[in-house]
Amino acid sequence: MVRNVRAVSRGVRKFLAVLAGLAVIYFGTTGRAAEEGRGITGGLVVLALLAALLVWYLLKPGGDAAR
Repeated sequence: MVRNVRAVSRGVRKFLAVLAGLAVIYFGTTGRAAEEGRGITGGLVVLALLAALLVWYLLKPGGDAAR
């Protein structure tokens, strides 16, 4: 039973990390002026990866409470 709880936790963690990265890309592309273009820049991709890693790190289970 503990194995299933960890798997769900890891799945939710992965989902929220991907969602955070996609949110950064979405808001980064929709907030631009028309003359700037609609593409995804390299800086935006790096920012999305950093946001996803931050969510992944902050939702990491730790200590005895996770066991």
